[in-house]
Amino acid sequence: MRTVCFALAYAAACYAGRRLVLVGNHNLAWPAAGVAVVWFCAHRRAPTRHLDMALLTLILGVTNWRTGTSAAVGAVAGLVGLVQALVFLRLWRRRSPHLWGAGGTEPLRSPRDLWDLLRTGFTATIAASVVSLVGRGLVTGSFPVTVTAMSVARHTASILIIGSAGICAGAALSRRAAGRRRAPVAPRRIAEIAGIGTLSIALHVAVFAYEPQFPVSFALLGISVLVGVRLATPWVLLHNLVISVVALRYTLLGYGPFAHVGDVPLRAVVVQLFVTLVALVGLALALGREERNMLLNALAQEKDLLTAIIDAMPDGLAVIGPDDRVTVRNPAVAGMLGADPARLRALAEQDTAGADIVVNRPGEPESRIVHVTATALPHPDGTHSAVVLFHDVTAERRHRDELTSFAGVVAHDLLNPLTSVDGWTSAAMESLEDAPDHPSVGEAYTDLTRVTRSSARMRGLIDGLLAYATTREATVTPAPVDLAEVAADIALARTDAAVAAGDPAPRFTIGALPPVRADQVLVRQLLDNLIGNAVKYTAPGVIPVVRITAEDDDGMVAVRIVDNGIGIPPGQHEAIFGNFHRAHAGGDYHGTGLGLTICKRIVERHGGTITAVDDPGGGSCFTFTLPPLSLAAGARPQVDA
Repeated sequence: MRTVCFALAYAAACYAGRRLVLVGNHNLAWPAAGVAVVWFCAHRRAPTRHLDMALLTLILGVTNWRTGTSAAVGAVAGLVGLVQALVFLRLWRRRSPHLWGAGGTEPLRSPRDLWDLLRTGFTATIAASVVSLVGRGLVTGSFPVTVTAMSVARHTASILIIGSAGICAGAALSRRAAGRRRAPVAPRRIAEIAGIGTLSIALHVAVFAYEPQFPVSFALLGISVLVGVRLATPWVLLHNLVISVVALRYTLLGYGPFAHVGDVPLRAVVVQLFVTLVALVGLALALGREERNMLLNALAQEKDLLTAIIDAMPDGLAVIGPDDRVTVRNPAVAGMLGADPARLRALAEQDTAGADIVVNRPGEPESRIVHVTATALPHPDGTHSAVVLFHDVTAERRHRDELTSFAGVVAHDLLNPLTSVDGWTSAAMESLEDAPDHPSVGEAYTDLTRVTRSSARMRGLIDGLLAYATTREATVTPAPVDLAEVAADIALARTDAAVAAGDPAPRFTIGALPPVRADQVLVRQLLDNLIGNAVKYTAPGVIPVVRITAEDDDGMVAVRIVDNGIGIPPGQHEAIFGNFHRAHAGGDYHGTGLGLTICKRIVERHGGTITAVDDPGGGSCFTFTLPPLSLAAGARPQVDA
């Protein structure tokens, strides 16, 4: 039934087009092109689409044949109409898949959609005109270029006016079928629509009916602008159809400004350009206004969502404008600092990469510690706002203090008994030295030796845990650190220790190491761990060779420690920085697996990175970065995660 209805509508449009003929058998308009576009968009996936193709070709060919053309020219015309509809449908699906007729259900939403419709219709018309020109040349032996140019204008205008109306009507029917309805129109708005529509039609009728007496054609553009600015897209589409009928009807009867154009083909083209311009101006303004309103609504929704997110944040957030006015402040700020804006402005006067402030609020027995971060937001006019973040770290700082106290308890309650175990074990071993030889004495001495080794491992583990806890929770105090001096001191200590133990003295090559801004104690621990590993993890009988160099790396100081040791097993270059991970657990190299974890933590606390790779010459290469001395204090945020 839909195919039959579309076929009847298309036949009526073809008949109307053949009736709109000027002197010399020139068609003034061709509404069938727009109807064909809507037909094929509606039946894009219908099972009767092949029947639709046959009916379109047949109706168009017969209409042309029965209205004065030969049967061969009618057949060419039918084929041309089919080509135009198919080319349009293919291009429409590719360019605007979200719109109705192209795979989606949306109407024209923006001026871009309008330009896509115009471009697609013009391209399809050009393709059909080429086929028409070639077909007519083969059938009649002549190539009517003028007729073809007029056809391009007629078909493009028809697709723009009727096609746009059909696409929006199809989208409205799809929404209705899905249960989505438009909001009711207010009576005041209905009166405005009726008034503007009546004014526009009356003015166009007056211009086209009485143009010789009242030459006011210039007013038509103004009324088209008014329609596009004030009316919604469906009413603009209806206005375009009515104005097109008025212009075509009066021009056909010999009235209006275009009836005085002496050249008949030029008259037909001018009329088509006029109705096209009216449609483009009205639709472009209406679609632009609706797109703007849609974007404003989306922006308002996003703003409401952002406001809800900011208000729900447990951390405080405030924005202070250039005039020291607090423009944004979520409820968490008042919960941490109270409602005093003066304190916010004081905190926002300078960039703060991270600082703790103590807050004493009336009615609260204990003070609160708030971590504040302030960041400047420069404006194009030279002024700046400030974004201030507040994070309540009272519980975290209390936890850190408790952990530090626990570390002290561990130092006293575990290391002291362990010292007693070592002392009594040494005393027992000294007593056994004076005992006569006996198998039981030797066995006891061996057992005491095992106790001594186990005690040493236990002491190393406790020392490692204490160092890790201290490194993780201690406050970083940046200060100038002479890396060259620290590295030389550690190298000298390692050399003395190796000589005292009867091992080969390691060889150190220390390059130019620039000063850095870091914590003196933590940096010394970092270098001592890495240099100690470089000396320890060396094959038996090999003299340890350690090379320490530094270079600039994207504003940071990159320090490299290269050794000639046994290297890192494949696949463990990142795992070695994990807690209690030992890459050489099965060998004679003892350790707790916390040394490199402590190194990574120290580097991250300073905002740097640490990596390990294989050295091409054999051994390992550890690289870590630290802030240079020239970096202002607080310029790089401290990592506390």
